[in-house]
Amino acid sequence: MAIIEIEAALHEAHRDNHTHRDVNGGWLRPAVFGAMDGLVSNLALMTGVAGGAVSQQTIVLTGLAGLAAGAFSMAAGEYTSVASQRELVEAELDVERRELRKHPKDEEAELAALYEARGVQPGLAREVARQLSKDPEQALEIHAREELGIDPGDLPSPLVAAVSSFGSFALGALLPVLPYLLGATALWPAVLLALLGLFGCGAVVAKVTARTWWYSGLRQLALGGAAAGVTYALGSLFGTAVG
Repeated sequence: MAIIEIEAALHEAHRDNHTHRDVNGGWLRPAVFGAMDGLVSNLALMTGVAGGAVSQQTIVLTGLAGLAAGAFSMAAGEYTSVASQRELVEAELDVERRELRKHPKDEEAELAALYEARGVQPGLAREVARQLSKDPEQALEIHAREELGIDPGDLPSPLVAAVSSFGSFALGALLPVLPYLLGATALWPAVLLALLGLFGCGAVVAKVTARTWWYSGLRQLALGGAAAGVTYALGSLFGTAVG
């Protein structure tokens, strides 16, 4: 009877169709990071080379090479990172699965103790743990959430992370090169477009965070502009020294 009452209370609490955005899907972080990194790194790379007073052809070639190298590097890094994280989680799930198979009563008592620690009455906590432990897969899912803080059915995909990172980096890195490809002969259109892109990326990121769009946009604009300014100065300094 107590279980039925708990389920009814939960149902009532969610009658307003309250939902949250997916914060663990494995695509948002690499996509955002890739776009930002593509913009900042390629803009800084191109301004650094341009500071050395090289030809327009060299600047364009540098930008295209930075785009290709960075996109493949980001994709490979994200795939390896997420795959390693997923394999670690799966290994921990195997440990929990073995414990549930070998020591079901101990695991049931552990689950009851977790509910008690959260304020559930001891008798009710034991009954809830007993009923939830009847299904091994359900028990594994609950233990994983309670003890490891993960959802076994919602692990991030290495392929999704890699593709998101590759595409977003390439798109971000393309912006500083695009004015040259369209016929520009000076550096400032590339810098202007890249800075606008940085502000736009920051503003878009604010849609899924608690920050205001203008604060997030200006923050990214300032960081990217500073990186471009420093590398341009270094390029001018080294260009003069080498020359």
